[in-house]
Amino acid sequence: MSLSPDAGSVSPHRRKLLAAGTAALASAGLGLAAPAVLAQAKRFSGVTLNVSCWSARYPSLLADYIKEFTEATGAKVNYDTPGLQVFNQRADLELSTKGSGYDVLNITFVFTNRWIGNGWLTPLDPYINDRNKTGADFDFADFLPGAVSPLKDGKGVTHGIPWVTDSGMAIASRFDLFKANGLGMPDTFDELERSLAIVHKKDGVDGFLADNHWGFWYPPFLQGYGGNVFRAPPDDLMPTLDTPEAIMAAEQLARIVSKFGPPGAGGMSYGQTGELIRAGKANHSLQTHSGGMSMMESNSKVASTLRFSLYPRGPKGRFPGIASHGWGIPAGSKNKDAAWEFIKWATSKTLLNRMVKEKGLGSVTRRSIFDAPEYRKLITVNGQDTGQVVLDTIKLGEQGHMKYRTVPAYPQINVQLNQALGRIISGQMSAKESMKQAQVAAIADLKRAGVKI
Repeated sequence: MSLSPDAGSVSPHRRKLLAAGTAALASAGLGLAAPAVLAQAKRFSGVTLNVSCWSARYPSLLADYIKEFTEATGAKVNYDTPGLQVFNQRADLELSTKGSGYDVLNITFVFTNRWIGNGWLTPLDPYINDRNKTGADFDFADFLPGAVSPLKDGKGVTHGIPWVTDSGMAIASRFDLFKANGLGMPDTFDELERSLAIVHKKDGVDGFLADNHWGFWYPPFLQGYGGNVFRAPPDDLMPTLDTPEAIMAAEQLARIVSKFGPPGAGGMSYGQTGELIRAGKANHSLQTHSGGMSMMESNSKVASTLRFSLYPRGPKGRFPGIASHGWGIPAGSKNKDAAWEFIKWATSKTLLNRMVKEKGLGSVTRRSIFDAPEYRKLITVNGQDTGQVVLDTIKLGEQGHMKYRTVPAYPQINVQLNQALGRIISGQMSAKESMKQAQVAAIADLKRAGVKI
C-alpha cells in the first residue's frame, strides 16, 4: 500500500495542513510582480499540493512561511517534515511506484542517482528556460554550481533546485574546555582521539557526540586511511568494506563514539544529538554547517563557546562528506505547474533573504546571498568566519572523492554501513567481524539489484 495517498485521503497524523487562503500577497513578499501574483492566485485556486522534506533546519523554518504561498497563489499545501530515515523510506517507495501522492519532494543526496536515473523525477529545464513560467528574477544562474551539479542527470539536465549543500565539518560546542587545556581544534584523527581523552567529562561534559548516520560520517575516516566504499566508483562497484583500511577506520571511529560519548551514543538520531549539544552536555561533534549553526539558536547554552573546523584528516588526506539536497517534482505528480511555483517561491532570493534575516538561516545555496557582507557577518561565530570553512570544504570536493555516493547502488551500501558501525559501537561485534559481514551483505544486495561486480 502506498505510504503517500492522494490529498483527499491524507490522514491527520501524517500531514499538517499549514496553508489556506485566497488573498494575494504583496509583491515584495514573494519577489513577484503584482499582476503575476494575481494571475497565479486565479490559476492555482482549488489546487492542493502535497510537499514533504526531512526535518532539517531550512524545511522546518519554511513551515512558518507557507501560509504566505497560499495567500499569494491560492494553492493549499499539505506540508510534512518527518525524520530523515522515515522520509527516505516513504519517498523511495512512492517514487518507485510513480505514484501521485506527492507533488514536491526533497531529493535526498544519497538517492540522487537512483531517483533521477530511473526517471522518477520531472526534468526541470523546461520550466527554468520557459520565461512564461520562470521570470528573470528567479535567476537560476545564482545557485552555486557545486550545489546544482549533483541534481543533474548524466546529460546535464537539472532535476532539482538545491536548498542546502551539506558540508561535513567539525564543531566544538565547548571550545573553552579545549583552550583551557592548551588544545586547539583537532586536525587529524589521532589528534581528535588524544584531545577527547583530555577534555572528556571536563565540567561534566561528554567529549564527543555525532548522529547515527554512519553512512555519511564513516567514509571520511575510511578514505582518510586510504580505503574507499567501492573499488573504483562509478565504474567498478565492487564493495571494499572488509579491507585493512576499512577495519582500521571503523575501529577508530567506533572507539571515539563509545569511549567519549554518552550512553547510547551510537544509536542517537540527528534531533537527539542536536538537543544534547545545544544543552551543553556534549562537546566535539561531526556536523554539517547547517547543523553547526543550529547551535547558535536562542535555546542554545553553547552559543558563546562554539567553534568550527574542517573535518579531521587521516594519514592519506582529508575527505569530508559533501551532499546537496534539493526540491524536485515526482514524475507522477498531477500538479506539476503548481509544484514548480512552490519550488520557485521556496528557493527565491526574496524568501531566502527573509529567512536569513528573520530566522538566522545559516546555510544557503545562492551565491548572491552567500557573498553578501550581511550574510557572512551572520555566519561569523565568535569571531570566526564559518563561511570560509564551508568554501574550503566544498573546494576539497574537487578531489572527486564523493563519487562513491552518487552511484545508484549507494543506498544499499549506506544501510550496511549504518548497521555495521552500529554493531561495532554497541560491542556486538568486533570491527573485523562486522565489516566482513557488511561486505558479504553489500555484495548480495548489489547482485539482487542487478549491479555487475
